[in-house]
Amino acid sequence: MSFPWAEQYAPKHPLMRYLDEKLPLPRLVYNAVGAGYPVPRNLNYFWNFGVLAGAALAIQIITGIVLAMHYAANGAVAFDSVEHIMRDVNAGWLLRYAHANGASMFFIVVYLHIFRGLYYGSYKAPREMVWLLGLVIFLLMMATAFMGYVLPWGQMSFWGAKVITGLFGAIPLVGEPIQTWLLGGFAPDNAALNRFFSLHYLLPFVIAAVIVLHIWALHIPGSSNPTGVEVKGPQDTVPFHPYYTAKDGFGLGVFLLVFAALLFYAPNYLGHADNYIPANPLSTPAHIVPEWYFWPFYAILRAFTVDFILPAKLWGVLAMFAAILLLFFLPWLDKSSVRSANYRPLYRKFFWFGLVPCVLVLGYCGGAPAEEPYVMISQIAAAYYFAHFLIILPIVSKIERPLPLPNSITEAVLAGKDGATLSTNTASAQPAE
Repeated sequence: MSFPWAEQYAPKHPLMRYLDEKLPLPRLVYNAVGAGYPVPRNLNYFWNFGVLAGAALAIQIITGIVLAMHYAANGAVAFDSVEHIMRDVNAGWLLRYAHANGASMFFIVVYLHIFRGLYYGSYKAPREMVWLLGLVIFLLMMATAFMGYVLPWGQMSFWGAKVITGLFGAIPLVGEPIQTWLLGGFAPDNAALNRFFSLHYLLPFVIAAVIVLHIWALHIPGSSNPTGVEVKGPQDTVPFHPYYTAKDGFGLGVFLLVFAALLFYAPNYLGHADNYIPANPLSTPAHIVPEWYFWPFYAILRAFTVDFILPAKLWGVLAMFAAILLLFFLPWLDKSSVRSANYRPLYRKFFWFGLVPCVLVLGYCGGAPAEEPYVMISQIAAAYYFAHFLIILPIVSKIERPLPLPNSITEAVLAGKDGATLSTNTASAQPAE
């Protein structure tokens, strides 16, 4: 399909022509995120979160590299080295708070990115690989964040490492050897701290590599859009630059303002006070909780309290991992031919009044003490979570009567602008001024 507005990359300077011939990186950028990349003309601000996630990763890598220059991965001095960064290193407090809160901002935009994909059916063919690679990125993020939480070597760091690695101990026969192998001993100590620091430093670069694959997989079918209708012609698209670079730039500005407000006015709001106490293996905190972005899965883990064939702890571990792995099968669980929830009234109700409240309730219960009524509420929410994807979604995709789809993206755009349904002739109309 040819796009009349898409001018081919034509370097004019001799150096750029030479580079284009020998190593065409400018051409690659031009065709990937520049004026040579056609994008549906109706993308809304929910499509900003992919770029924001990339910006958050860049912040994490840059601040992390500098922090690693001053951090000591040794149980005897790790806590003190973090205090040294905060008090003695020039702008160390800023780097440390930017890195800690940057992780939270990273997860916020990624969760919104995932829920946008769920709402608009971005996981459906032909974009299954984009979705699957996105979930791989999410798993790598969770592993990276967990190991990063251990590094300050405060009370929550130590006991969080002990609890989370202790989950592997629930696996019959091989569980305890795996836990010992992960920690490099029988409890979190220097060996665990060293390997966690090493992997925490490495994995963001692995995430960046998978993001390249994620974007590459996206460019093959092209971006999805709020209607779920595929591009029918040049009239349905605009060049990525300058239209979406400007839109993403505005979104990035809002993101940085929110990030700055959190960083300068409430830098410890999303953290835990106990992590300012040095790690003490002889003093167990009253309430051990992971970081907030793990709370929904932590609630599912704690929802199993009764042994049934297998130990309750093992059921909880299996359910926690299944809650994430389940999403890998989503493109095949949802058999509806319509992508966007804007045209799926029944699915939209279950999304807004079922799945979203369910995840929020799980998140709240995950951060609450392991006592009633939170355990019972988390059991009900966990049951609904699995039922939503394994029972409700397949049934809805079969019995639902979707609304009529527009014939093209342009028709949907102009119908929304004029407030009336347009005829099929508008599919061949030129983009509105």
